[in-house]
Amino acid sequence: MRGLLIWSVLLGAVLGKEDFVGHQVLRISAADEAQVQKVKELEDLEHLQLDFWRGPGQPGSPIDVRVPFPSIQAVKAFLEAHGLGYTIMIEDVQSLLDEEQEQMFAFQARSRSTDTFNYATYHTLEEIYSFMDMLVAEHPQLVSKLQIGNTYEGRPIYVLKFSTGGNNRPAIWIDTGIHSREWVTQASGVWFAKKITQDYGQDFTLTAILDSMDIFLEIVTNPDGFAFTHSKNRMWRKTRSLTPGSSCVGVDPNRNWDAGFGMAGASSNPCTDTYRGKFANSEVEVKSIVDFVKSHGNIKAFISIHSYSQLLLYPYGYKAEPAPDRDELDQLAKSAVTALASLYGTKFKYGSIIKTIYQASGSTIDWTYSQGIKYSYTFELRDTGRYGFLLPASQIVPTAQETWLALRTIMEHTLNHPY
Repeated sequence: MRGLLIWSVLLGAVLGKEDFVGHQVLRISAADEAQVQKVKELEDLEHLQLDFWRGPGQPGSPIDVRVPFPSIQAVKAFLEAHGLGYTIMIEDVQSLLDEEQEQMFAFQARSRSTDTFNYATYHTLEEIYSFMDMLVAEHPQLVSKLQIGNTYEGRPIYVLKFSTGGNNRPAIWIDTGIHSREWVTQASGVWFAKKITQDYGQDFTLTAILDSMDIFLEIVTNPDGFAFTHSKNRMWRKTRSLTPGSSCVGVDPNRNWDAGFGMAGASSNPCTDTYRGKFANSEVEVKSIVDFVKSHGNIKAFISIHSYSQLLLYPYGYKAEPAPDRDELDQLAKSAVTALASLYGTKFKYGSIIKTIYQASGSTIDWTYSQGIKYSYTFELRDTGRYGFLLPASQIVPTAQETWLALRTIMEHTLNHPY
């Protein structure tokens, strides 16, 4: 195994992969608004090259930041000077990446069917796309593959459609991996796809849902970014589009939607991770979904899946005003997180985006809600920060299993409460 690890590190160097040796992830605690503002000052110091995994929000909410090795002393000195407490969550980011790579190499095998596919490891874009083709070939009566567009770099954007027939039936949309580094989400999406084919005709609830509704599942919502997390930079979040007049690449596809676009809670600086883009829907990855949703016209639930933090969120993110359906959305979120916790005891918080984490403008579910899709939700899957975006592969299946119980709760409610 050790030889394999050395080989993977050498391979990384040869391929020009970004190196995270000595990078630490710190958890900062900001007790009051003044301390939150101090952390925001830190966020603005571009030369430190900080990567906020959980940005500053309400006082008392944890703030997680990856600090490159050369900036560690400066950041710790800043925090100490301003009385900000911190703990080291991840001592060395690269060592987790090496373990992840090692695990992927060890379990790399071309599967001949979705039954022998390994759901307990992380997969590349090519492997996920080939899984989708196998699933369609095995269940042609139930599953089809739609191409809803091409990415900025020309990759196809695929959505799986689960349907038992009928035209333009009411539908449920689920997407995973809009932020490319959130690997547990794409891996969960693969597991969900298999689960739907296994449960149809076996599980009463899912069978009832699919007998009168369609499910659309976009497993890799940001294919360019995802490919880049495998080839060059595991920590990449955004799309890979070029911004005229800037050397910085990519837009945050979860700040690019036409809902409160350009308000607080997104950045106008192309070099930040929350850069909103030049205009709403500038990213083809976002525009493809927008066009699909509008042309379909009968989507009743829209669920966008992220990691990490263990949250179930509903609109709004860009304004503090409660959504008109807040009470129902809140009750359903409560039922969903209760179902989720029933399996492994994993605790999720729930609430509106702005109240539960922070203000975020131009987000997916604010737009879908504005389009009249009442059941619009965002999940933040495991964990709460021990591994953050680098959740060990051993947690993929448990994460997907528990999340499925919450999804099923939301889908069943959507079926039983037509509007």
